[in-house]
This record gives sequence, C-alpha cells and structure tokens, in this order.
Amino acid sequence: MTDEDELFLQEMQGVKKLQTPERIQLRREQSAANTAARRTAAVSSETLKDGNHLRFSDVPRVGPHDVLGFKRPGIQDGVFRKLRLGKYEIEARLDLHRRTIEEARKEVYRFINDCISNDLRSVHIMPGKGDRNEGDPAVLKSYLVFWLEELEDVQAFHTAQTHHGGAGAFYVLLRKSERKKQQAREQFSKGRI
Repeated sequence: MTDEDELFLQEMQGVKKLQTPERIQLRREQSAANTAARRTAAVSSETLKDGNHLRFSDVPRVGPHDVLGFKRPGIQDGVFRKLRLGKYEIEARLDLHRRTIEEARKEVYRFINDCISNDLRSVHIMPGKGDRNEGDPAVLKSYLVFWLEELEDVQAFHTAQTHHGGAGAFYVLLRKSERKKQQAREQFSKGRI
C-alpha cells in the first residue's frame, strides 16, 4: 500500500455506511392498450381545453409540387372554377412558413374561426412546398390539406395560381355566415316581387 492509501484508511476509521431503507418499485408495467388509452385521453383533454379537433397524427402525404383541390357536395362547379383560377378577392392571409406542426395546427384553427366570425369568405393560406426538406418533403402542406378537409367551415380549397404562391399556397373558400346569406337573398330578390 502506498502512503496515500494508508492515510485514507486512517481518515476513514470509524465511518459507518449510511442505512438506506428498502426501495419500493413504484413503476407499474403498462400494456400497449393502456398506453394508447392514456395518449387518447391526453389528446381528448387538450381538445376539450382549446376546442381544436384538428389531429396531428400521421396523415396521407402529398408531394411538394402536387396541385390539389377539394370541394364539398353542393358547391357549384362555377364557384369552384372561380376559386381555382384565383378570381375571388383574398380577404385574409395566413403564412405558415417555419412553423412546427403543432404551431400550424393552432394557427389554422384560430385563423379559420376568426375568418368565420368576421364574415370572411375567401382566404389564402401558405404552408410552403416543403421541397427543401429532402428527408421528409411537404410535411406541413400534407397536414394542411388534411386539416382543411376536417374543418366543416371550409367549403372548398385549391392550389393557388403561380402569382399567389403556386404549389406552396392554397385558396380557401369558407362557409357563408347566416348574415351574408340573408344579404344575398335580399340583393337577388329585389326585382322579383
């Protein structure tokens, strides 16, 4: 033994080991079903807090340069064509560039609800193409397409014209408010009585 070892042993004389109680294992084994149920409950409670029902689970993927369109039953072909050609005045814009999926989810939900409450009908949403992300292209664009179809207030959407962002942007047609419907009825029934 070296001098340092002997010095250490002299200093440690009379030292007793700390008494530690038996440890109790509190972790319970969780089944896959239990874990899935807890996740679903967590998402449901989050939805109840903010009312946002837009999901952020896996969605069908679209390509960065895909031209996409959607219209609900009852939307006239002429209305959809006018939307597709960018003929409606854009009343509000939402830029989602550099947003995470969760941030975009909240922004889209808030934006659509704000537009509906302010009687806006034709809006423009720009998720970007996502073609610079080589490993996972068009992520945000894919989520936006999925969310727009989930929102009942969205009547139709289509990829924007090139001068409005092309494949990285969408024209969105929202549901008419009751007040706007009544105004249209009054406007078109004036000469018919």
